[in-house]
Amino acid sequence: MPVNILQQVITYNESNLALLLNSFAFISTANMKFQRFNDDIPKNLGDTVSFDLPPRFTTTNSLVVNFQSAVQRVQQLTVSQQASTAYEFTAQQFIFNVRDYMRVFGKSAIAELGTQVESDVASLAETNTFRFYGDGVTPISTYLQLANALAFFRNFGAAKDNTMGYLSDLTFPLIVNSGLNQFTPMRGDRESMSWEIGDFSNCKWYQSNLLKTHTAGTEGNAGSVLTVVSTVTNAEGGVIQITFSGTAAANDPNSILAYDKFQFSDGVAGQTDIRFLTFIGHKPSQSPVQFRATANAASTGGSQVTVNIYPALQAAAGQDQNITTPIVAGMQVTVLPDHRCGLIMAGNPLFLAMPKLPDEVPYPTSVQQDPDSGASIRQYYGSLFGQNQRGMVHDIIWGKTLVDEYSMMVALPI
Repeated sequence: MPVNILQQVITYNESNLALLLNSFAFISTANMKFQRFNDDIPKNLGDTVSFDLPPRFTTTNSLVVNFQSAVQRVQQLTVSQQASTAYEFTAQQFIFNVRDYMRVFGKSAIAELGTQVESDVASLAETNTFRFYGDGVTPISTYLQLANALAFFRNFGAAKDNTMGYLSDLTFPLIVNSGLNQFTPMRGDRESMSWEIGDFSNCKWYQSNLLKTHTAGTEGNAGSVLTVVSTVTNAEGGVIQITFSGTAAANDPNSILAYDKFQFSDGVAGQTDIRFLTFIGHKPSQSPVQFRATANAASTGGSQVTVNIYPALQAAAGQDQNITTPIVAGMQVTVLPDHRCGLIMAGNPLFLAMPKLPDEVPYPTSVQQDPDSGASIRQYYGSLFGQNQRGMVHDIIWGKTLVDEYSMMVALPI
């Protein structure tokens, strides 16, 4: 049984110290409006809600029509995460020490739970993106870099509303300081008073101390230049697996790690530079072709590694065409090293569900639910029969997802 450390009433006074809170930028800006999901019907782990994505089409330069399939695109959000904060007292401790102090315990417990949700939601910047800006080594320290990141984000195609960026809290001072050196009196006055980036280039910028750190495989940290050997395609002709040569070491189990990010190199002798097509319209963009590894991959004795990738890279005409030229042997890629995962997104593509949990029968239970978002938290308590042990539990379940094509990772140095 845990040992509680409580103060005697005659020597104890509340200090009213504030909690050492973490920044909850992702929770506060997530899209949480799920009709018929975050409602009054209790949910369980594994429950799923689907939402639609905009359909994709192609256009022919002719009045002679060629009918194409109408494909309804959907993405799922599954309640897969759970967390609880629990503590206990004896009957004497509860009566004489903490009965009037329970709100303070509860406030700290909920802040602890919130941090678990926030850090988990922030991890989507690692797992649900394939495009990125930055090399993971060079600090993001100027407004010019922010403008370049937004330009690359929008060049591929982006929703026009609700553009939001999330950077490390330690990045903000460098950027603001660079802005104070520019001759922009009104913006400089605002920033010098707030020391915040705020709105810049039609994007709201938020800071977080809970960004996910991605641990890269050997190739990323060794600065390897990998060369395409062969590819495997899906039924539509999109490349879903690439075998590379030129690994840093043979028989390396950590050659590539899941969510490593890759970019095709320009200027390779005998090869055509490759670019993404715009997501809508399928027109050549200026965005370099990037992708992520979907699973760990080990190198072979011949210093080759086979990587499963996302998205499928397709040069053949069709609704899913997304690159300007086919991927062929001899093309080269580089891999990001260890980095911290910032994020830019637009159009509210970050979804978070925190549905209602059922009552914990036979224990007294309270479930509090936000009427606007549906986010809820459960609290219940009880005693262990004959053991002079009273327990209090705060718990939640949640699910989250991020629509890949509406977002781009910002690779920040660790």
